[in-house]
Amino acid sequence: MFVGRLIGWLWIAVALVAMGLEALRSLEAGAWAPQALGLLWYEFAPDSLNVTQAVVQRFLLPELWDPGITWILLKPAWLVFLVPGILLLVVCRRRDGERRRSFR
Repeated sequence: MFVGRLIGWLWIAVALVAMGLEALRSLEAGAWAPQALGLLWYEFAPDSLNVTQAVVQRFLLPELWDPGITWILLKPAWLVFLVPGILLLVVCRRRDGERRRSFR
């Protein structure tokens, strides 16, 4: 469960970075400018986005890309990372009977 919580916190950290980037770009534009995950992915690594699309459409299931993955790529990046991060923290939370392990 520790690994699940760690991954959850990492996803939340990425969501906060994406939220900060969206806030900075909104301030520069003078209006709210939501940053879609697909747009950020394309700005960061356009080749990997194209390869991912090709692999999903050719080797997996074309219907998985459109409308499935496309729908996710059009959502704000911070939201795409925040929701799974919170879900991981909730699912992997410590139960009442669990003790913290010490390194003694």
